[in-house]
Amino acid sequence: MKSLVDNARSFTAHVRERAEEFRALEAGQRPDALFITCSDSRVVPCLITGARPGELFELRTAGNIVPEYRSDHPTGETATIEYAVRVLGVRDVIVCGHSHCGAVSALVSGDDLSGVPAVQGWLERAASRPETTGPCAPDLAEAVQRHAIAQLEKLRTHPCIAERVEEGALAVHAWYYEVHTGVVKEYGADGTSFRPL
Repeated sequence: MKSLVDNARSFTAHVRERAEEFRALEAGQRPDALFITCSDSRVVPCLITGARPGELFELRTAGNIVPEYRSDHPTGETATIEYAVRVLGVRDVIVCGHSHCGAVSALVSGDDLSGVPAVQGWLERAASRPETTGPCAPDLAEAVQRHAIAQLEKLRTHPCIAERVEEGALAVHAWYYEVHTGVVKEYGADGTSFRPL
């Protein structure tokens, strides 16, 4: 914890050195994209994308899961998506899965999650087991990529997403990030495979 506190203190001095840049943030935010990814500490959206403060709106969930849209049962995730699209006017939404994902691993292997009932309930309610063509590699690449595509498809069912995509005002993307190499791949427009950006 000490290193986090020390860094927070030095960050304040850093902000003072770039006062004009940070003062502009007072006027509000205008992020370019909504970045939906896993809560995993190895995935750092601003580091991956090089985004500066105010450029990226983030939604982080266990397993980068996008819950189904239900108007009778709003969730924090749904509210975040709706706010990003309808209020902030983001032009792109990225669903980014990552290698070595614990949530996808649990889904694929059917792990006993009775010791973490909230995690178990989240995965059972919000995600299905990704189908793979063979045994999973240690990095779970195929399973994670299929899971990211499934989350992207769920995202498309949210009314605010469907409307903006139909209008041509929003694009949605599925990405795969390798934590051990830093490689980022995007699901191709042809709908057949992930390719390096």
